Amino acid sequence: MVRFVVISILVCLCFSSTGFAQISGLGVGVMLSKPTGLSLKKWSGSTTAIGGGVAWGFGDRDTFRVHVDYLFHNFGLFQVQKGSLPFYYGIGGQIEFEDVGIESKNDNNEVGVRVPIGINYIFENLPVDAFFEIVPRFNLAPTTEFKVSGGIGIRYFFD
Repeated sequence: MVRFVVISILVCLCFSSTGFAQISGLGVGVMLSKPTGLSLKKWSGSTTAIGGGVAWGFGDRDTFRVHVDYLFHNFGLFQVQKGSLPFYYGIGGQIEFEDVGIESKNDNNEVGVRVPIGINYIFENLPVDAFFEIVPRFNLAPTTEFKVSGGIGIRYFFD
C-alpha cells in the first residue's frame, strides 16, 4: 500500500505544473510513524490549516488511528534559499482503536488531546510539502496518561 501511494505521488509530480507552490488546496500523502498511514492537510488561511491522518498498525498491537489538528504556521522563523520552511504547532484530538478485528472486545481504545509541533518544507515550484513532527498527547480514556509520538511525511496538493 505504501509503495502504491509513493508511486502515485511521484507520477503526479511528473505531470504537475512547475509554476505552482502550495499554501492552499488539499494535500494528500503518506505519513511514516507508528502506526503508518495517510496524511491530509487543508489550508484554511495563509498561516492556518487543518491537518489529519488515518493510520493503521499490525503486529503485536493491531491498531487503527484517526486524528485531526488545527495548525498555526510561522513562516518567519526559518529562512531557506528555495521554498519555505514554516514552523508549526497546533491542537487536536485523536482516537486509537486497538485489536480492530471483527470480534474484538478490547477496552484499550484511546481518546486523547494532541499538541503537534513540527517543521513543514514547502517546495518552491511543486505542489508538494514534506513534514517532520513531534506530538505530545494526553490520553483521556480509558485511563489518563501522557504519551509522545512523531512522524515524517510527504503530501501532494490539489488546488
